[in-house]
Amino acid sequence: MNRKLNRNPLGLVPFCLLLLMTACQTDQTVNAPPANNNAAPASSSTPDQFAATRISYEKNCKLCHQASGEGGPVKLEDGTKLKVPSFRAGHALKHSDSDFVKQITKGGDGMPAFGEKLKPEEINDFVRFIRHEFQAGQTPPAK
Repeated sequence: MNRKLNRNPLGLVPFCLLLLMTACQTDQTVNAPPANNNAAPASSSTPDQFAATRISYEKNCKLCHQASGEGGPVKLEDGTKLKVPSFRAGHALKHSDSDFVKQITKGGDGMPAFGEKLKPEEINDFVRFIRHEFQAGQTPPAK
């Protein structure tokens, strides 16, 4: 019987290697700290500072001023025809922030007044939105 055990000692080498490789490939997350499920997800993008203003622009301004801010000829539901100025060119580039606030608040030249509909901070957000979205790179005139 002793003879059978000593007969092929090299036969154990592949078995031992297989056992060692299997042991080295075990899941090593056993000792990992538990995941923090209460942590806020990481955000890779910057929040849109004008998100609320974009929604309000879509609702209150887009019909006349267009999504692009170009304005142009507009026919209202009551048949009134307007030539809406562009935010991107012409006299809009010469408006001070206070001119925009006054126009948005009081209206005029076919534009409805929004002073009763919007809070002062929302009107100021619109001015910043116009400057950012439609007049980027332009320096607004002094008051």
